[in-house]
Amino acid sequence: MEKFKIPVIPSTTNKTIRFPNDVIEEVEKAIRGKECTFSAFVIAAVKMALENIDE
Repeated sequence: MEKFKIPVIPSTTNKTIRFPNDVIEEVEKAIRGKECTFSAFVIAAVKMALENIDE
């Protein structure tokens, strides 16, 4: 059995960015009914983009 580890929340900085309305609508549609916030979706998408930027 794996030992429980208390999660460490990374430090964050508030950034204001503007999204086109159609992108906001598509993200909100994608996360509707799921336990995901707009911010969490965007962070995951940016991380994936960064991991694949050289491909």
